[in-house]
Amino acid sequence: MAAVTMTLPHNRQTLTIGDLDVASPVILAPMAGVTNMPFRVLCREIEQELVGSVSGLYVCEMITARALVEGNEKTLHMTTFAPEESPRSMQLYTVDPKYTYEAVRKIVDKQMADHVDMNFGCPVPKVTRKGGGSAIPYKRNLYRNIVSAAVRAAEGSGIPVTVKFRVGIDDEHHTHLDAGRIAAEEGASAVTLHARTAAQRYSGQADWNEITRLVEHMDGSGIPVLGNGDIFAPGDAQAMMDQTGCDGVVVGRGCLGRPWLFAQLAAQLRGEPVPEEPTLGEVARIVMRHAELLAAHEGEQRGCRDIRKHIGWYFHGFPVGGQFRSELARVSTLDELRDKLSAIADNPARANAADEARGRQGSSAKVALPDGWLDDPNDATVPEGAEIENNGG
Repeated sequence: MAAVTMTLPHNRQTLTIGDLDVASPVILAPMAGVTNMPFRVLCREIEQELVGSVSGLYVCEMITARALVEGNEKTLHMTTFAPEESPRSMQLYTVDPKYTYEAVRKIVDKQMADHVDMNFGCPVPKVTRKGGGSAIPYKRNLYRNIVSAAVRAAEGSGIPVTVKFRVGIDDEHHTHLDAGRIAAEEGASAVTLHARTAAQRYSGQADWNEITRLVEHMDGSGIPVLGNGDIFAPGDAQAMMDQTGCDGVVVGRGCLGRPWLFAQLAAQLRGEPVPEEPTLGEVARIVMRHAELLAAHEGEQRGCRDIRKHIGWYFHGFPVGGQFRSELARVSTLDELRDKLSAIADNPARANAADEARGRQGSSAKVALPDGWLDDPNDATVPEGAEIENNGG
């Protein structure tokens, strides 16, 4: 992949989260079924290859706190980090201060990670209808108790605790300013705002103005504010940081089928040559490497099943045709995948509109909540049955 030089207004090179110094203010957002160890390793390998260093923070899939405490086998497998991953970043889904404390203590005692983030942004109906995810910040005292429990559990370990949330439940119930203030008061080391409400889910445009509001509201708190939402192109991180004053960016859907995006973002923020989008032949090699990493981690059969969902993202904007995509989406062995990809191994074509929005978008919808959830924002009662059985979400 070649590089192009761009002139930048200024550089943003590092990020400090508690005792953790990160060489780039670009963070991979946890995504269920995507940000597993193979994908994180792939992102790191590509960043090393293209810009000569690995600088960002790559967060694992969301882990359910209670499942971690109870030693669920699938959960423990999801917490696997490769030897070369440093710092190791883990995100917890949690609704109960008790399990939050126990989960973070386990992470600390067993040295499972170097950073813990907590998810209060998930808008999935199966989560919010029971009072989890993006529903929790509306309950200020419950939210406070959960953040406090995590920080207390990590105290003295050097492991920073951070918090991610949305603008609010909907346009009538914004919670992000309170959520940021409470997190800082309870000792969180950074906050991340996905600049959409839960009602928006992933539709429309993220409102970066709300990131600006949070940055201004948090002035003097002493902790970084990170922005999340619509980082799709190499210039988007710089644009968000310049427009909002945030200290870093968290990248989700923009990296689907584009694990090289982190190298591009980091290079641009440092004022270095920005790697171009890869050719079709280069993408074929990246897909193959991704599949090999998945097979090594999950076994060949499961790894080949897993790579199928990435095919549409990887070849977005490329003139490969529906039949070719369909064939790749049915592969069951690495040899079969390698054989299919050989047909495009030397193809120099580049994708059209590679930085378009990708992944789930959908449309806005009323947020599913437990009966009476909005009646008392100060209620600290732990919601019943809100611990999701499966991780991710």
